[in-house]
Amino acid sequence: MFQVGTFYALAAAAEIGGCFAVWAVVRLGRSAWWLVPGVALLVAFAWLLTRVETPAAGRAFAAYGGVYIAASLAWMWGVEGLRPDRWDAIGAALCIAGAAVVLLAPRGA
Repeated sequence: MFQVGTFYALAAAAEIGGCFAVWAVVRLGRSAWWLVPGVALLVAFAWLLTRVETPAAGRAFAAYGGVYIAASLAWMWGVEGLRPDRWDAIGAALCIAGAAVVLLAPRGA
């Protein structure tokens, strides 16, 4: 399970970083050169999700969604300097719980 968490955390950092690079170009007026590492990060994100051991891609993607929400709020706080409020924290906790159910629920053969 530790390995899955590591892959999801790295995937989230890569996806958010890649998306932020595009945001920086389009919304913040940064140089188009920001897109070079942005695209590389998005490719890394997709590759990292393939490292999650599950028989269905959709389940790996669904569970990742909860991690992405929590990681996005951490990015907002750490990089953008806007502290999440209690509703953000409650929502993120619900999403992480949902991700855990999707990924860890006992399934019949």
